[in-house]
Amino acid sequence: YDNLYRAAVSRAEADWLVGINCTRALTCKYNAQLSCGRVQTPTLSMIEKRDEEIRSFIPKTYFTISAAAGHVNYLWKDQKTKSTRIFSKERSEKIQKRAGNGELTLTKVDKKEKKTYAPLLYDLTELQRDANNRFGYSAKQTLNIMQRLYETYKLLTYPRTDSRYLTADIIPTIAERLEAISVGPYRSLASKAKQTKLSKKMSFVNDAKVSDHHAIIPTEQFVDLAALSSEERKIYDLVVRRFLSVLYPPVVYEETMISADLGGEIFQARGKRMIKMGWREVYESEATQSEEDTDGLKEQNLPLLKPGEVFENPVIRVQAQKTKPPRRFTEATLLSAMENPVRYMESMNTKMAKTLGETGGLGTVATRADIIEKLFNNFLMEKRGSEIYLTSKGKQLLKLVPQDLKSPELTADWELRLQAIAGGKESDKDFMREINHYTRSLIEEIKSADGKFCHNNLTHTKCPACGKYM
Repeated sequence: YDNLYRAAVSRAEADWLVGINCTRALTCKYNAQLSCGRVQTPTLSMIEKRDEEIRSFIPKTYFTISAAAGHVNYLWKDQKTKSTRIFSKERSEKIQKRAGNGELTLTKVDKKEKKTYAPLLYDLTELQRDANNRFGYSAKQTLNIMQRLYETYKLLTYPRTDSRYLTADIIPTIAERLEAISVGPYRSLASKAKQTKLSKKMSFVNDAKVSDHHAIIPTEQFVDLAALSSEERKIYDLVVRRFLSVLYPPVVYEETMISADLGGEIFQARGKRMIKMGWREVYESEATQSEEDTDGLKEQNLPLLKPGEVFENPVIRVQAQKTKPPRRFTEATLLSAMENPVRYMESMNTKMAKTLGETGGLGTVATRADIIEKLFNNFLMEKRGSEIYLTSKGKQLLKLVPQDLKSPELTADWELRLQAIAGGKESDKDFMREINHYTRSLIEEIKSADGKFCHNNLTHTKCPACGKYM
């Protein structure tokens, strides 16, 4: 464990040295409380990049063509690109004209039985994302609630985990855990889950994918739901239902794809028929969200149809729509971006990208909530509704900070070195010596920069002592 210890100490000291020195240098030079660090500055930079994408976005008009016949809506689909969007008005008018003087003939009716398995168990980031999407809780709030459920009530396992799997030694305890949650709304669900044959071959059991803590699941402690606050109930409910769902069979449904010919153009429709509810039973009260359709076809209830059927005079509609800019970050999507910051990297170095993926991106599950909170508390970013915007202070800081500190590459580079220290392939002393030099060079860079910081809280009154604006 000595090498692991050396790597951990080096990481802590390197972060501290770079963070504290650059923060002091910026604060002294610009006479403003400006903080920066290896994780918080790239996080801000990702928000700035998204802002830039939104600002420079030019919406394009595109057209979709639908045909309604026999209580089914069909959508035109390009057979080469598989897209339902047409970006040329002339082309859409030609297709409309061809389709307008024909009858709709069904050419193909494909039925396939498909299965979907329950999503994996929660790690902290996934839970924070879900809680933000559903209840609007901040990452820090979710972590605090989790901490209470773990520490005070002893109802859930250790929250600060980055694994979504269980180890094989947990399997024998599952029956007892199911017994503990067999109360109120979970009683019948738990009794059904008890019938599942438990084995080490289950999809959510994988020792190799658990580093220090397994996924978040309920403990063997009996629960008194009345003792929990409404916030605690909501988070507890998320974890319990996710735990129950992985013990349920998959959802089985029949998917029907229909292709039709209309004036030599291909129109398609898709439908779904549920065969077995499977793990969806655990979420019975919630509307079943249909998976995001990448091809633009919406799910619909289809009547029984056979190839060769013909429908006369289908109703054809052309709709003009505009492409939408990327969405602003919410806490949920910012957590995702911190977990996987590869698309925000300047250099597309595959080794670095892989390292960032393996080490869990920017920050760790335990620190991300605090970093987001810190950026809010330092007024570098703010929330409007659920969307995150940079403040003028945040924008100015990004102009004044050394370029190196803004990119996720720095984290990737450090992690590669720290992995080498943990594996005994590199000396921690060499690494720290380089960090010392690096920190000095960053301070010099800040000192010699000719940036300016405009305080947005300056008055028009001069100080009688020094003559500067107060």
